[in-house]
Amino acid sequence: MVKTKILIVDDEPNVCELIRIYLEREGFAVLIAHDGLVALDLVARERPELIVLDLMLPGLDGWKVCEKLRSAGNKVPIIMLSAKGEEMDRILGLELGADDYVTKPFSPMELVARIRALLRRLDKQEEEVLKFEKLVVDKTRRQVSLLTEQGKIEVQLTPKEFELLWFLASNNSLAFSREQILDKVWGYDYFGDTRTVDAHIKRLRQKLQHTDASPGYIHTIWGVGYKFEEKHA
Repeated sequence: MVKTKILIVDDEPNVCELIRIYLEREGFAVLIAHDGLVALDLVARERPELIVLDLMLPGLDGWKVCEKLRSAGNKVPIIMLSAKGEEMDRILGLELGADDYVTKPFSPMELVARIRALLRRLDKQEEEVLKFEKLVVDKTRRQVSLLTEQGKIEVQLTPKEFELLWFLASNNSLAFSREQILDKVWGYDYFGDTRTVDAHIKRLRQKLQHTDASPGYIHTIWGVGYKFEEKHA
């Protein structure tokens, strides 16, 4: 079984060792760095799943490490540690892209619980992103992207168009009647008729079409209704 790798970045060996003991007891693999530059090198080589990052580091401090990772597009979850406990430190860390913040002195068991909670939350978010060859539907951020030869294009959808696309795409290759779609997306107490579904399907098809985005996505199933399936011309 592959263990989840956690990188601890702190210039205090005793703190690193304490965290390591608790994390390894919980089944994690642990990497340790005592300064920011070594931490960046370990992130590039080892690709940890989460970083516990102290702010007060020699040379490159925790803020700079976080800033460099986020500016490079690295989205590894980061829990910041600080002995200060000042609100502005916490706000700055979160603005730079940290995911959580723990003040020293801390309970090692609480830190482990925070790590597990953050990893669970991110796992849940991962499940709420649907990826196809040329289409990405992100429910967490309510974003839809087409991947074209010119690059990524953000598709602007209304809230109901997004809900309709998410319902069909998350049930890939399954056909639904207009009545079923109306019930699942608009709700059983909606008083409109099935022409509402047709109108939204038409707009979705128009928005998902692009000159070099050859796959079709939403298909009419005669006598039934509609289904989502990525097909190439």
